[in-house]
Amino acid sequence: MSSGTADPQAPAHGGHILEVERCERQLTDAELAELCEATDAAIIEGGGFGWIEPQGRAALERHFRGVLLVPERELFIARLDGHVVGSAQLVRPPRNNEAQAFAAQLTHAYIAPYARGHGLARLMVRRVEERAAALGHRVLNLDVRETQTTAIALFESLGYVRWGTHPAYARVRGQTVAGHYYYKLIEPSRGRRSNHARPWAPQ
Repeated sequence: MSSGTADPQAPAHGGHILEVERCERQLTDAELAELCEATDAAIIEGGGFGWIEPQGRAALERHFRGVLLVPERELFIARLDGHVVGSAQLVRPPRNNEAQAFAAQLTHAYIAPYARGHGLARLMVRRVEERAAALGHRVLNLDVRETQTTAIALFESLGYVRWGTHPAYARVRGQTVAGHYYYKLIEPSRGRRSNHARPWAPQ
């Protein structure tokens, strides 16, 4: 898979090879199969996407093929030892939204339960931040269910600031679940968090 964000030398963690790639073409059948398996595993575990029940390969293939056709969306694929085990999406505002052109959204970020514990989720979020910064964005927004405690801990450790909570964010198996909203200021050059919480201003 060609990518604009793959490392020349993928980082190793505990003997494992970690890679995050930005997709710039349609996925192969093998890549799609692994991605769909990872997605369903994350859904079953309760994290990633808005789905509650696993969707199966056909529905997920249609979803991911569609994502790659949307100009405002970029798909990032996470690999562990060469196998696709998760993904994330960077969503940019439409061109007619000049007032919010400085901000983008991180969404649908997850790693399959069987591939966690190696630092891959952290690497994936960093790559999305770097890409957002390279595109000229200065703020990255995200939202997450309050039940996704692992994801919340990750985002907060990476400097995301919780600015609000929606008490009726989602309905999961008959129960109303709250959701938290986060933002992070990112630097123009490297996508790192600003040391000072200041409003974004044109460069």
